[in-house]
Amino acid sequence: MTRKRRCAALAVTTALLGAGAGLNAPPATAAPAAAVAAGATIVAEKWLDTRTVDLTVASPAVGASLPVRVVLPTGYAAQPDRTWPVLYLLQGAHDDYTSWTRETDVVDFLAGQNVITVMPSSGPTGIPTDWWNYGGAGAPDYETFQVDELMAVLQQKFRAGTKRVVAGVSTGGYGALAFAARHPGTFTAAASYSGILDTTAFGMPTVLNAIVAREQLLPLTLWGSPLLNRDNWNRHNPSAQAAGLKGTELYISQGSGLASGDFDNLEGAVLEGALWSQAHRFTEQLDALGIPAQVHFYNGGAHAWPYWRQEFKASWPMLAAGLGLS
Repeated sequence: MTRKRRCAALAVTTALLGAGAGLNAPPATAAPAAAVAAGATIVAEKWLDTRTVDLTVASPAVGASLPVRVVLPTGYAAQPDRTWPVLYLLQGAHDDYTSWTRETDVVDFLAGQNVITVMPSSGPTGIPTDWWNYGGAGAPDYETFQVDELMAVLQQKFRAGTKRVVAGVSTGGYGALAFAARHPGTFTAAASYSGILDTTAFGMPTVLNAIVAREQLLPLTLWGSPLLNRDNWNRHNPSAQAAGLKGTELYISQGSGLASGDFDNLEGAVLEGALWSQAHRFTEQLDALGIPAQVHFYNGGAHAWPYWRQEFKASWPMLAAGLGLS
């Protein structure tokens, strides 16, 4: 099965998995206090072309070194004294930091735009969050890595400015809206394409637990029990934290999936349909709070890149405005 099909089938093929033997806690150890104070550092870099570089970043928050792909604007080298806004593009579940350049034409599409594009690793599950790990020390914190540590690296190494926007697919769509809600004012715009936006809606804890279990991790290490640790789940739920999105430009897209004509990706269509109701709940919460958003609910579709490529380009004018681009 191709990576696209694996990603499309993430909930259908994993919902049958249990948290049985062989599951482990997230593979990270606590970083020394001095390392945390020092911040993240680049330990390796590999230039793929004149604009694209793969970094390896040692993250105290995660307790590991993580890959990050950075794409520079065409005019970067010719303007050594200016700073640049930043576009975050977040991966989906069971994928990696290369997905956006592998599955889209984002490098060419953004060539003439005055923006640094960054695609960080969100770990094996693709859920960019601070893991609970039973409340113990050393739980990996991908949220701090991406929101705080990585931005400091970009500012020091690549002259990143302070203006930034975030977009993501699937679990990356969750991350985009969670980051914007949990860090009000940090991102001027956020976009989700088929994201999990109401994590406590019916069926969504099962989907998230299945994603975690598929990577041979214990589901409870994510945010704990959705019942016994409900407060922690709510703290990480974009819908529960939606008030923090006031003032952020938003784009939300979701397909109904079930009526899809994409018969070559039936699993992806079923998964897309499973996310339909919770996406509506999320936008209803925005309406109740008086928070405007560009919303594209479309019939059919599948949990797959052909649809996300279209939605990214549809959302680009909003993201570009958030970046201050004309």
